[in-house]
Amino acid sequence: MLALAKLNRLRAIASLLYPPACTICSASVAASEYLCAECDAKITRIVPPFCANCSEPFAGAISGAFTCANCAHRTLHFDAAVAAYRSRGIVRRVILDFKYGRQIHLRHPVARWLLAALDDDRLRGRRFNIIIPVPLHPARERQRGFNQAGLLAELLSAHMSIEAKPVLERLRYTTTQTAFDRAERMENLHGAFRLRKKADVRELHVLLIDDVLTTGSTLSECARVLKKAGALSVHAATAARA
Repeated sequence: MLALAKLNRLRAIASLLYPPACTICSASVAASEYLCAECDAKITRIVPPFCANCSEPFAGAISGAFTCANCAHRTLHFDAAVAAYRSRGIVRRVILDFKYGRQIHLRHPVARWLLAALDDDRLRGRRFNIIIPVPLHPARERQRGFNQAGLLAELLSAHMSIEAKPVLERLRYTTTQTAFDRAERMENLHGAFRLRKKADVRELHVLLIDDVLTTGSTLSECARVLKKAGALSVHAATAARA
């Protein structure tokens, strides 16, 4: 109790010396907020119509479910991959600062965007037994200092009261995916993941977590490994869609 009281006092002092400010424009914000109302209004929420498989938005007038060109003629092993926001502008900057700028406190707004994804019809009301983060290769995690998907999974676990476990491991230090097209991404990732020793996902409904969805190749390969190991379903949630 004394330690907690001391921590609260330190936080109170810090808030006086360093009052909370918007991550983007430095405007004053309420405690525990990271974006001011003006910056928050600039982020782009993904709204229908979008691909039922990967959440790729479509600008045309489509009233029913459809499959985008990204998903057509390929086998995707997840049941659905849901993203709440476009990885553009402020959203992209926050995620990049979180991942590569080591601003770990920004995991909180990114986790809020992930929670917004869980309100999608494809995920709302579903019962999940476990939350699994997409793993980094150990060398890359050592270089970065953390796995962003792991930190996000921990926050979701606390919010949803569902266990988060890193049951997947990355075997190969794959070349960065950003320069590859869809087919090259799939080839680059084949055999890159496996279930950790003694991990068991049999008969489980899995919520797979990552920060950004691009083509879905990483999520699909993780889902393939999980389903091969006996998972009943694998739905993926990300904060943003590239």
